[in-house]
Amino acid sequence: MRHPSWLQPGTEGFGLDNLPLGRCRNHGYVIRIEDHAIATDDLSSAGILEWLDPLVPLTTAQVQAARSAARAYLEEPRQLLPIAELELLTPMPVKAFADFYSGINHASNVGRMFRPDMPPLLPNYRHLPVAYNGRASTVVPSGTAITRPNGITKPAGEVPPIFGPTQELDFELELGFYIGRSTALGEVVPISEADSSIAGVVLVNDWSSRDVQRFEYQPLGPFLAKSFATSISPWLVTLDALEPFRIQGPAQEPAVLPHLAIDGPQHYDLKLEVALVVDGVEHVVCRTTSAELYWSFAQQFAHQSSNGTALESGDLYATGTISGTEPGTFGSLLELTVRGSQPIAVGDQTRTFLQDGDEVVLRGYGSKDGHFISLGEVRGVVVPS
Repeated sequence: MRHPSWLQPGTEGFGLDNLPLGRCRNHGYVIRIEDHAIATDDLSSAGILEWLDPLVPLTTAQVQAARSAARAYLEEPRQLLPIAELELLTPMPVKAFADFYSGINHASNVGRMFRPDMPPLLPNYRHLPVAYNGRASTVVPSGTAITRPNGITKPAGEVPPIFGPTQELDFELELGFYIGRSTALGEVVPISEADSSIAGVVLVNDWSSRDVQRFEYQPLGPFLAKSFATSISPWLVTLDALEPFRIQGPAQEPAVLPHLAIDGPQHYDLKLEVALVVDGVEHVVCRTTSAELYWSFAQQFAHQSSNGTALESGDLYATGTISGTEPGTFGSLLELTVRGSQPIAVGDQTRTFLQDGDEVVLRGYGSKDGHFISLGEVRGVVVPS
């Protein structure tokens, strides 16, 4: 990994090949290098970047310009901002949020658990990227405490349903991407332009209340079970930085419809993990990869645009839960514990779902042929309702 010759190497994966965008209180947009950051205001003062308003989401071109300016700025020693002293926000303001269901292994695992007498995948799964619209107002930065939500549930033997704190609070390991392009109502972005319209990638924990979801989701899907909080990582990593990890991805059968078809590798092989921090001790409960996502970022974006909906820079789309096929590779407690029937060990304790005081940590990185790019981490601790 490349480093500025004058700067002490820091956290692996944040060298010159990455230079992700962040945003923080008091300094606005910043570009990370090692364990420091460059305020984009300083790049503007140096005359190598137009001023960036931290209250406004950036276009893909603006993100790329900021990274290029930062690379030029780092050619000589500079006074930088220590990351440890920054109060980090979401990388850009979030204008809208949609969560897809692009992890075919997760979809299959859930199908087998909830519909054992039917095929695990519903008939539409291989024809379109299934998704729901969430709430941008509850997308929060890493480190935000997650209040256990209340909701309506129907425990076994309880008649009528009851209202109270969820007993089945779960995490969901996901990737997300911001778009850096706005469109007019009725305008459709072809899939060939999708990659150039994506500003960058983040880690996402789309927290879920499984007992609330189980009672409310039919027939219209997730609502209160998922709208209480979605945590994202503070660093927006560009597709340029992730290019060494681009792969072909799984075969899509049957052939996709024309608006979702594109030649060449469209997926990324990024290593992902989840740890639970219980009583101050960290326990890794999942290690998996994004390589088996069925629908690519480009396909998710193109499908969202295909009906002519108006899009905005700052819209955030998440992949849905990313899981492998073996125990220890599942990106949710729902799968890891088989609906709570098989508790997992966390030190000398066990968990079926999250307890108050538990902290969830998601991490991600790409590593191949000498290239190492970190996505950083996203954290959230559960507090009582």
